[in-house]
Amino acid sequence: MHKIIFFFWYKIPRLIQIPFLPLSFIFFIIIYLRRFLLLYFFRRFTSKARVIIVGNLVVGGSGKTPFTIWLSKYLESKDKKTTIISSGYGSSISSPVIIDSLSNPNEVGDEAVLLSNKTQSIIVSSSNRIESTKFSDTSEVDFIIHDDGLQHYSLNRQYEFIIENTNQRDNKFLLPCGPFREPKFFHKNADFILSNYTGTEYPGFYSKISCVSSSVDKSKYDLGDKRFSSCILISAIADDLSLVKELKEYDIELITHKYPDHYQFRESDIPTVDQPILVTEKDFVKIKPFCNENIYILEQNIVPNDKLLKLLEKLS
Repeated sequence: MHKIIFFFWYKIPRLIQIPFLPLSFIFFIIIYLRRFLLLYFFRRFTSKARVIIVGNLVVGGSGKTPFTIWLSKYLESKDKKTTIISSGYGSSISSPVIIDSLSNPNEVGDEAVLLSNKTQSIIVSSSNRIESTKFSDTSEVDFIIHDDGLQHYSLNRQYEFIIENTNQRDNKFLLPCGPFREPKFFHKNADFILSNYTGTEYPGFYSKISCVSSSVDKSKYDLGDKRFSSCILISAIADDLSLVKELKEYDIELITHKYPDHYQFRESDIPTVDQPILVTEKDFVKIKPFCNENIYILEQNIVPNDKLLKLLEKLS
């Protein structure tokens, strides 16, 4: 609900937002004091492994989870062992658990299940990041990657990678007048990485559809296949602008059904149609139990630029 309210607020003219600027100032005082107390007055937990935070400063999606998947594979290619910790958005799990193929996304979070499906890392999910990190310290790993967790100052970290979505608006205000949870200067030593970015000036990456796979037998197809000339896209991700744009480049006659991020699908949400129904890998972990034979999964790869690869050399 808070995301729906937030995106509605984005559409209100800036002049109407001006009277609410004092609320943003009060919000700043609160988060500044919280950060100051957690950094300098409370004990912070330090893991045996090097901790990487993959976070963002704004409300809404930025590409953290796809980047986390790619980062874990990058480190694996450098012979580094990793554990990934997910907060399990929408999870009912309070104590740390290891995610596997039998985990229920409605219980542990859709992103946790996706991370398990897409990486060779140990995936730990719970609502308590400190306890999850302590739990992960029982294994011999080189890096513990936190998918999200930027504002969890009780946890020491060696690296902060802050993902900024180039599709996000220019409003730089703090909540409630803008999208920012925190100002950038809270993270002076962080590395900022642009998502949905095809340029070369800054470290960044973009996602590209690699193939379409059948939910029935895992057969892989190219989007240029005639069977996909007319499709329905069902998505419950924070930002589907780039995905829709890429699909339309294939001259697909596309009907889109957009749901809120992390939406828990019901079987009645899946239409009975003749056209192929396209879904993201993140959404498929929730749709899979419906056993709909007309579902096709959009598999995506991260394409990093040279600046990003150079930046990550410090992790080796």
